[in-house]
Amino acid sequence: MKHRVLAIVGGAAVAAFALGQVAQAETLLMKRVREERGMNAPHRGMSMAQVERRFGAPTAKLSPAGGDAPRHPVINRWEYPNYIVYFEHSTVIDSVAVHATPSELGPKSQ
Repeated sequence: MKHRVLAIVGGAAVAAFALGQVAQAETLLMKRVREERGMNAPHRGMSMAQVERRFGAPTAKLSPAGGDAPRHPVINRWEYPNYIVYFEHSTVIDSVAVHATPSELGPKSQ
């Protein structure tokens, strides 16, 4: 009985530690995202030409995805040092910060 209680307490401690690590990683990403919301990045509605004129050429133009059906438009992705810009056809739908550490959740640089 005593060993069973120790096993349960030990398991709970390991679980709490693991959850603490996940919460810490998510907190770091959320904090960084809040700081980067004010970053100078392309915004929704800009065209590819406007993005390239204002922010320069991307470091990489990633392979397009989708386009296999009308409900799945072509999504183009341009990579910049601190963010990835997502386009539906040639219009920005979002800019997402590239994550800084392996412990953060979010898009990685390709």
